[in-house]
Amino acid sequence: MEITSVKKGAELTSIKINGVEKLHDGVDFWNRHSPILFPMVGRLKNDKAIIDGKEFEMKQHGFARDTEFECVLYSEEEQSYILKSSENTKKKYPYDFILNVTHRIEENKVVTEYKVINNDEKEMYFGIGGHPAYKIDYSNCYIEFEQEETSIKFYELQDGLIAKEYHREMKNNKILNLNENIFENDAIIMSNVKSNMLYVKAKQNNEILLKFYFEDFPYLAIWSKKGAPFLCIEPWFTTADTIDSNGIFEDKQGTICLKPNEEFACQYAVEF
Repeated sequence: MEITSVKKGAELTSIKINGVEKLHDGVDFWNRHSPILFPMVGRLKNDKAIIDGKEFEMKQHGFARDTEFECVLYSEEEQSYILKSSENTKKKYPYDFILNVTHRIEENKVVTEYKVINNDEKEMYFGIGGHPAYKIDYSNCYIEFEQEETSIKFYELQDGLIAKEYHREMKNNKILNLNENIFENDAIIMSNVKSNMLYVKAKQNNEILLKFYFEDFPYLAIWSKKGAPFLCIEPWFTTADTIDSNGIFEDKQGTICLKPNEEFACQYAVEF
């Protein structure tokens, strides 16, 4: 197994197994591979947030994915990057922070780990998530959760904002069937998922294409574009603003609060 990543966004750009690429090429349909979502997930109402009484503008999924990180370790087995707050980041997000992104091979898995440190003198609020795009013909696949899921909440988007909760049937409370039209109204966003792992399987013969591990993430999304040769499996802390959001950043559902000098860490993994 081989992994490749870059300084821009600390993004993992390639996973190869016996020379076969498993990540989206970042060319057709979508120009990314596996971006980090920080310091927010999804879209803000009017692309603005109120923090400490002041208004800041941030585009969808935050700025980290388009920001140059410092590489602190680069080997065949592990690649690690750091982003520290700067005058530029404070124009969008007024906190002192350190964000560490690490990609590493552990046996037959690729693990991506995020660490956030509050370097500020005040409490810091943020969201974080992953957005890996795996090279899969999703229209011929289905998702099977590790456990029976009887309490999943699904959320419908309107112009990128959470509009309402809805019910979606799943076979045996475990299987979410995919088809070419499933993402016509944007991503499928879920919360209250009990499972810590899911399978992506081929409809034709039930072959396991990948296993995805996402323990402790309160939200899970799947997304692609019609006809695109990839499937994004996205573990999130927090999600987009609701259509009736008051715009106050710390009031966002699920937003993480770190006290000064505290550290937050999470990770997800994929196995092919």
